[in-house]
Amino acid sequence: MSDQVTSADLWESIDRLHMWLDANRARDGADGLLLRVLKLSEEVGEVAQAVIGATGQNPRKGASHSWQDVQAELCDVVITALVALRTLTPQAREVFTAHLEGVRARSLGSSAE
Repeated sequence: MSDQVTSADLWESIDRLHMWLDANRARDGADGLLLRVLKLSEEVGEVAQAVIGATGQNPRKGASHSWQDVQAELCDVVITALVALRTLTPQAREVFTAHLEGVRARSLGSSAE
């Protein structure tokens, strides 16, 4: 059995996280949706904090993070975005795949494989 996560595993995990969050949310309706999307801003801020820490740009804190911390925070952004997309549509996988294909074609053209 492979240790690699497949696309199906990824989307199953996103669905499970979505269900878990829905079962434990403090706000319903439009407020809940907006808060889930706003969570992305929080996660992006954590990426920025980790980059500043990895480069030692804050003289008060020095090198407070590693590049592995930056990687982890970027993963959190991706997961949060996919869960937010799943919150907007049950067809998140199809929406994402179609959008990725459009970006790939637009950016890489027909030479992309």
